[in-house]
Amino acid sequence: MSFDNNAHRITAIDWLRGIVMMLMALDHASWFFNEQRIFADSVLLYEPGVHFAADQFFTRWITHICAPTFIFLAGASIAISNFQRRRQGMSGTVIDQELLMRGAFIALLDIVLFSLVGGKPVLQVLYAIGISMMLMVYLQRLGTEAVFWLAILIIAGGESLLTLLWQPGGDVPLWLSLTFAPDFGATYTVLYPALPWLGMMMLGWVFGQWLLTRTSGATAPHRLLLTCSWLALTLFVIVRGFDGYGNLFMHLEGNTLIDWLYVSKYPPSLAYTLLELGLMAIILSLLMRLESFNKTINRNNPVLVFGQTALFFYLAHFAVLGLLELFFTRGSLLQTSVITLLALVILYPVCRAYRTLKWRHPQSLLRFL
Repeated sequence: MSFDNNAHRITAIDWLRGIVMMLMALDHASWFFNEQRIFADSVLLYEPGVHFAADQFFTRWITHICAPTFIFLAGASIAISNFQRRRQGMSGTVIDQELLMRGAFIALLDIVLFSLVGGKPVLQVLYAIGISMMLMVYLQRLGTEAVFWLAILIIAGGESLLTLLWQPGGDVPLWLSLTFAPDFGATYTVLYPALPWLGMMMLGWVFGQWLLTRTSGATAPHRLLLTCSWLALTLFVIVRGFDGYGNLFMHLEGNTLIDWLYVSKYPPSLAYTLLELGLMAIILSLLMRLESFNKTINRNNPVLVFGQTALFFYLAHFAVLGLLELFFTRGSLLQTSVITLLALVILYPVCRAYRTLKWRHPQSLLRFL
């Protein structure tokens, strides 16, 4: 693996981050422009017996990987960034303060900016990322092994706790919606309760720590990822096949591929988490293997540019899609795909210029984006 000379990042991680940002742009373009868009991947929206058009279902489903991947990679990046800053002589106190401020800034983007646009408090993925980052300041002090097992407990045991406190269709107290259970209420909406996603960030942090501390004779990262991916996907088949615990009330209704893949994202069920992190591990393994063969890195590759400006991309792509609404109305899935490509073409020079500016002023407020 190689570190970028300016950003001190593992290139394969940024490649993968760039890929999921592009998939996310497709999902949000579908939200803006796709008349037949499917949004039913939550236990709160689950209706037994509903059949989905395959093209619409898979357009939505391929974007499921985005949030788990981004949050997992955020955890890995925290470990790598902290390591780099300690090498530069930065104190642990300053590192913690920076992470706290960045986490608070990201969470406030949802609480303030996107809530103003939505007309009510709307807590989405930035809320979950920001809160998780802030909690990682303290959780990482437990050590790698403790963080790993606590992450497994949150991911595997969260449904057990949730079902004791809540049933779909029942009232959701605010504290529970902020932590475990989504709430699509009239006065506020919580799509991403923080704790299930925190478990994924913790696993990412553990992976980042392993990358930094592994010995010369240790398993190659791409091999470890492949092993973990097959384990996760095997457990997914078992959990989904038994159709009990881990499916979060979204039952397996048949044996079609859509039936198997129709799992709860809001909140993330165990089946969803195993499937998406398993697929993510395969892709990251392939990208790490590709990086080891690629002696020269094109730093202006669009995928890499998007991956190295991910939060800025996230904010900017909403503005671009809003601008494109002036020229396009809602229509077909094909039109949505064309609009997505157009949005990415517009975003590329903007993100590249922002990356250059950020690298020139690494200590400015731009570092929070």
